[in-house]
Amino acid sequence: MTMSLTQQIITIAMVVLGTMLTRFLPFIVFPSGKPTPKYVQYLGKVLPSAVIGLLVIYCFKDVSLLSGSRGIPELLGVAVVVCLHYWRKNMLISIAGGTIVYMILVQFVF
Repeated sequence: MTMSLTQQIITIAMVVLGTMLTRFLPFIVFPSGKPTPKYVQYLGKVLPSAVIGLLVIYCFKDVSLLSGSRGIPELLGVAVVVCLHYWRKNMLISIAGGTIVYMILVQFVF
């Protein structure tokens, strides 16, 4: 199914509007001259940890300890992420290293 020219223009305009709204809205709602509200500061402190915890739970949700590889590749991947992060203190290296180790284990070992 193809879109007409009018539908394409409307779609592009909506995408541009949505992108600009999400970029500019924080600066409109929280101008630089006013202090940031306490609840926004609180969310800025707790949300990163909550998101990481949610991602860890999501990664382990389908692991079965009674069948298959018994979660060994997942646990080794997490161990690599933790070790690399404590060693290098670089999130990109930590995540990339853990992902690479996990994929190698899943593809070639288990």
